[in-house]
Amino acid sequence: MGRKKMLLQVKTLTVHYGRAECLKDVSLEAQDGEIVTIIGSNGAGKTTILRTISGLKRPASGELLFQGERINETPAQDIVKIGIGHVPQGRELFPYMAVLENIRLGAYLQNNKNQIKEGLEKIFMIFPVLKARKRQQAGTLSGGEQQMLAIARALMGNPTLLLLDEPSTGLAPIVVREIGKVAIEINKAGTSILLVEQNARLALRLADRGYVLETGHLVLQGKSEDLLNDERVKKAYLGQ
Repeated sequence: MGRKKMLLQVKTLTVHYGRAECLKDVSLEAQDGEIVTIIGSNGAGKTTILRTISGLKRPASGELLFQGERINETPAQDIVKIGIGHVPQGRELFPYMAVLENIRLGAYLQNNKNQIKEGLEKIFMIFPVLKARKRQQAGTLSGGEQQMLAIARALMGNPTLLLLDEPSTGLAPIVVREIGKVAIEINKAGTSILLVEQNARLALRLADRGYVLETGHLVLQGKSEDLLNDERVKKAYLGQ
C-alpha cells in the first residue's frame, strides 16, 4: 500500500488576539483519507487553529500549506474554493430560513446545476432526517438535527478537507454517537476530517491520529489508540 498524500501542513503557527498570544509554534498535519483530531480544554486554542486554516484569522507567523500550496493570505471565500469546508462551533445557521435554503447556501460558489442536484442527493442519503424536514425553518430543528444541517451545508461545497469544530457540544449522548457515525461515513466517502473536540474519548475513538493542545502549545501527539492509553491523557481528559 502506497504512502498517503499530504493534504494539510501547519508549520510553527503563532496567532495573536490583540497583544495576547493564543497559539505558539504549533505544527500539525493531515494526510489524505485521515481523521485527525485536536483535543484540549476550553481556551486551549483549538478553535483558533481551525479559524486560521479557514482564513478567518491571520497568523502572526508560521506557514499553512494545503496540497502543497501556501494559503497564509488566502481569503476565506477562496479557502472554500480550494476544497476546505468549515463547520463552526455553534453551527451558525440561518434559523428563519428553511433547511433546504441553508443547505443550498453551501453551494453558493457552484454554477453547475447538475452538480448541485447531485450534491443534494448525496446529502439526503447521509441525512434522511434533513430531507424529511427540508421545508422546516432551521431554528425549529433539534440540536442534533441543527448540527447535521451545519455539516450538510459545508459538504455542499464538496470539500477535500472538512474542519469540524466541537460537533458534540450541547448534544445528548445518543445524538453524539449518531454524529460520530456520520463523521465516519463522510470520511469513508473520501473527505478527510480535522476534528476539534472537548469530548476527548469520542474524538480519539473516531480519529486515526491526535494532537493535545494546552494553552496554545502542543504537548502530545500520536496515534489515537496510543493517546487513549496515555496516562496523562487519561488523567486530564478521560476522567480516569
